[in-house]
Parts: sequence; C-alpha cells; structure tokens
Amino acid sequence: MMLRSLVLPFAAAMLLAACAEKPQPEAQLPAVLVRAVGAAAALDVALYTGDVHARHEAALGFRVPGKLTARLVDAGARVRKGQVLARLDPADLQLSATQARAELAAAEADLRLARSEFERAASLVAQKFQSEAVLDAKRTSLQAAEARLGQARAGASLAGNQTGYATLEADRDGVVTTTLAEPGQVLAAGQPVLHLAQDGAREVLINIPESRLAQVSVGTAARVRPWADQSRTFGGTVREVAPAADVATRTYAVKVTIDASEAALPLGATAMVGFAGEARGTLLVPLSAVSRDAQEPVVWVLDAAAGTVAPRKVEVVSFREDGALIRGELSAAEQIVVRGAPLLRAGQKVRPVLEDAPVSLDARR
Repeated sequence: MMLRSLVLPFAAAMLLAACAEKPQPEAQLPAVLVRAVGAAAALDVALYTGDVHARHEAALGFRVPGKLTARLVDAGARVRKGQVLARLDPADLQLSATQARAELAAAEADLRLARSEFERAASLVAQKFQSEAVLDAKRTSLQAAEARLGQARAGASLAGNQTGYATLEADRDGVVTTTLAEPGQVLAAGQPVLHLAQDGAREVLINIPESRLAQVSVGTAARVRPWADQSRTFGGTVREVAPAADVATRTYAVKVTIDASEAALPLGATAMVGFAGEARGTLLVPLSAVSRDAQEPVVWVLDAAAGTVAPRKVEVVSFREDGALIRGELSAAEQIVVRGAPLLRAGQKVRPVLEDAPVSLDARR
C-alpha cells in the first residue's frame, strides 16, 4: 500500500511533464555580409575597361604587286628581325631586271660611240677640217648618252631591288597577330599580308565619355589591373587622347602606356584602368550594398555594440560595372552591409560576417 502511494504521484508528475508544451527555440538571427567603410574608401577611383595592344603594331605588305606563292607564318607566330614571312612569284620581276640590265649595256655602248665621235670631231675642228657647229652637235650627243647611261643604271638598280622585294621579311622582333592573305592570291603593291606587333612596350586602349575627358590628358598617371589577375596592378601613363569623339559611341579613345612586361599583360588581354582622384570624395561599394528606403537610396550601417542595423541616406554618383559610387556621411570606422541589404528593416538584429577587404587598384604588387 505504501509502494502504491509513492508510485502514483510520480507517474502523475511524469504524465504532466510529457503533456506540457515544448519550448520554442529562439529564432536564428539573419546573417549579413559587412565591410568596413575604410575598405571601400580605398577604391576611390574611376575605372575603365579596355584591351591590351602593342605600343608599335604595323601592317606588313610587299612593295611590288604579284602573286603570293607562300606565307611562312600563321597568326600567333613569334618572329625575329630579318625572318622571311612570305614570298611572291619572282618570274616577272626577274624578267624586268634582265631587261633593265640589257638597257644598261645598250646605254654604255651608246656612250662609248658618242665619246669616240666627239673626240674625232674635236680633232678635225682643231685641224680646220670641220666647223665648230659640228663639234657642238657631237658634244650634245655625248651629254645625252651620258644622261641615258645614268637613267639606265638607275633602272637596273631599281629592277634589282624589286627582285628582292619579292620576299617579305620581318623588320622587327614581334608576334604575328593577324594574317590577311593566302597563297595563290594576287596582291597589289602595299596590300597588307599580316599584322606584326612589336615586342616591348604595351598599352591599353580605353574609351572615355565626354563628361570625364577634362580629368584626363597626356601624361596623366594611371593604374592598370589585369582582369585575369586582379591581385596585381601596374603603373601607367596616358600617351594619347583622341582629338575627336567616335561617331558611333561618342566616346574618346585614350591610350595608356603600361610599365609591365609582356608576360604580365599578353596581347588582347582585358585590363581595367583607373585614374586616382577622378571620383574624389566618393566610395565604391558593391551594387548589392545600395537599396531603397522610402524611395531614397540608402546603405545599412551596423551598430556593432547592439548588433542591429539602421539605414543611412546616401547619394549615388554613378553605377558602374564594378559597383556603385556613393557619397554620404560615413566614417571609415563604420561597417556597412554589402550582402542581404534588401531584406533588412530598421533596428533589426543581425549576425554580421566580416568580408575580406578587396584589393585596391592603388595597391602595389
């Protein structure tokens, strides 16, 4: 009886505990990616995307017309100065050279005859057997023969040079970027056969809108960052600014010479060019960091002590492919939300995750 009196209360207590409502777990705080404003301030530059070219690039062609019999290199081939690149059919040029040599021999014979007749006439005039008029005529014939000989020599030299022009040689070390003719094709004099990019200096070709042209001039310092390896940057200088805008895009072509090796920036590679100070007083943040609150552009600022976020009104200067340029009352020590901003509300508690600081375009290698 005593055992029953002890077991029943214990069983009743266990039943009540089982029927009690289970406590609900606390709601998990949303995670947001945050970045220090100071990291964004380091990217205070305006960026333009362009492609890498050789500082010197030329279209090579033959000096004489003819039929292309051989092209010895393809696009991408590395060539050395003096290397044979292509050949024309030399038959017609060799015939022209033979004709020129024959004309030279005839002119030499005419000169010998004219000189002999002049000397004979001079002897007869000295003996009073011929008049001075005959001697003057012989002198004129001799001078004409000398002139024809000079002309024939020049023609023979030109024909000999043209025979050598049937071979196209590289005039510098470089890389063949494009081929424009195939064997069997009949070419005009000067018609391009291939493009050769000279080894050495590299430059980036970019296009700048008219509104930014005043900040860029010849000699302006720039920083260049390869698209394929954004952890590296190179120094550069504006070498040329187009005097007129492109008809289609209404932008101005700008060439920036790069202080980099050929291996670091291969031909045709994509690169970004920045001009420091062009966007002074602005911050470059990811596009996802900017949202709207009551139709006003804002960024969300983290209160690290309370673990909450609050909107901060900013001015959007421009949207770019690498982010948004903003201006506002933000201190370098504050942290802004760069991922998850559209789902936030004022005073909401969050779980911040600090983003690694991006590499600045002003950073050295």
